[in-house]
Amino acid sequence: MNEHYNYIAIGAGSGGISSIKQAAMYGKKCAIIEEKLIGGTCVNLGCVPKKIMWYAANVSEIINIYASNYGFNITINNFNWKKLIETRSVYINNLQIFYKKNFKKNNITVINGHASFINANTLKVNNKIYTSDHILISSGSYPIIPKILGAEYGITSDGFFELNELPKSVAIVGAGYIAVELAGMLNGFGVETHLFVRKNSPLRSFDSVIINGLIEIMKKKGIKLHTWVSLKKILKNKDSSLILKLENNQEFKVDVLIWAIGRKPATNNLNIESVGVELDEYGYIKVDQYQNTNINGIYAIGDNTYASKVAPVAVAAGRKLSDRLFNDMPDAYLNYKNIPTVVFFHPPICAVGMTESQAIKKYGINNIKIYNSSFIAMRDANVSLDIPCILKLVCVGTNEKIVGIHGIGCGVDEILQGFVVAFNMGATKRDFDNTIAIHPTVSEEFVTMR
Repeated sequence: MNEHYNYIAIGAGSGGISSIKQAAMYGKKCAIIEEKLIGGTCVNLGCVPKKIMWYAANVSEIINIYASNYGFNITINNFNWKKLIETRSVYINNLQIFYKKNFKKNNITVINGHASFINANTLKVNNKIYTSDHILISSGSYPIIPKILGAEYGITSDGFFELNELPKSVAIVGAGYIAVELAGMLNGFGVETHLFVRKNSPLRSFDSVIINGLIEIMKKKGIKLHTWVSLKKILKNKDSSLILKLENNQEFKVDVLIWAIGRKPATNNLNIESVGVELDEYGYIKVDQYQNTNINGIYAIGDNTYASKVAPVAVAAGRKLSDRLFNDMPDAYLNYKNIPTVVFFHPPICAVGMTESQAIKKYGINNIKIYNSSFIAMRDANVSLDIPCILKLVCVGTNEKIVGIHGIGCGVDEILQGFVVAFNMGATKRDFDNTIAIHPTVSEEFVTMR
């Protein structure tokens, strides 16, 4: 006999978990299907382990760069990479236990296995049939490996979290936030770090002040940025080191190569085409603002749609979807406009709203006002690297409504959240000016710019 549910989610990542939990709290009979690890990419191979490694690299920098300038004479006996990995694994395992307890608490059935559509209301998992009134596809995405000779010798961001030892040298290929985060992290651990990008810079969608600041900081910290380059083939030596051959005939030798050139939606093995669910040319599921696909009763959120591919967005979208489906909120949907972003580089990067060029394009150059601040944060003032902290406000109109907030520097990852609240409430430059500064902090610069 088939098992029937009110709501089934395919994929136990951040989006699927949040949506199915919300529905269960509304009293619905729910199940979640996962063929790998509970928590999805964020918990197991993304946000969470990445942030732990980011903290560890911060500790490394504090010990090796900052400590002596603050009067500490420290001798490092060793750095135990395996201990760090063990600590990280314990944290992730505890999160998985937490999720499983929540599933049990909310009477959510967990089905381990690969899901395949039979029809719009029917799924097959491990040769067993499940039916549901509503089905959510939250299957996530996976990293891309290019089709060049020797590409298999490289690893992806997934493989980074499987490294058994810290390499002495690494090449990272990619220009997005994953590539930039890995570069900052590995450099923080003292690894010789190369970043290869196809065009003029990494993070090309960010404001120019962020891009220029990032390039400056990379140079100061010894990250070797290679622009306008493409890899032609990879060779593996007997000692497992790699030779990278570029299209411009340059060669580089490294211990590890990491591909960070993008991700693909995990939609190719669900048999959704047979049900008629529409995909775009890249394999992303087409959805409307309410997360509906073109098939009634089938929905999609997260990395398998062409939305912002970060876990908090999928979480918010999943909750809104369950509010609409099961809590008599027919107009509930997630507004994808002005999603705040943090890149965990060393130092971190933050952004919300429009870049300067976007504001000029929309409002005209004569209708915008830019405020900038560049300084050395107090933490960094005693360190010879002179790492700058760069902040920027993009304002529009006679009342100077703030339409963009951007920063790179010490602590900007933590201070952005509060400013986003003000941003979403329509704050103006005068509102910021009328705010008493907290001194001495990085955040005070946003309310004292002139």
